[in-house]
Amino acid sequence: MHLTLCHSIVMDSRTSKMNSASPDELALVEGCQLNKKGFYFEGKDVNGVIRITRRRDGETLQFKVLNTLEFTSSRKRMSVIVQDCLTDEITLLCKGADSVIKERLDLDGLENSGFLERT
Repeated sequence: MHLTLCHSIVMDSRTSKMNSASPDELALVEGCQLNKKGFYFEGKDVNGVIRITRRRDGETLQFKVLNTLEFTSSRKRMSVIVQDCLTDEITLLCKGADSVIKERLDLDGLENSGFLERT
């Protein structure tokens, strides 16, 4: 679901097609729709609410975008703060270059999680 929330894609209201300045970003969001447990980006309304359909059960989830830090070549990452419209839970999501993200991780907390391979 992360990739269906953290992006700058806009939906063309006439054609219902997704448009993005980044073909990579478009491919990631489209890829989220492919598997049976994936998430389908339905669009964002004028109030900044993103609608996502969970494919496994067809439930529509809604998240209000509170703030966006756009991707830049110096930051090499994008961040978005969203609020779940059902639970009011607020979450910070970040995506970007592996090298930039990895240096910001709490590696001690991840040591036993299987996320990182230690050599």
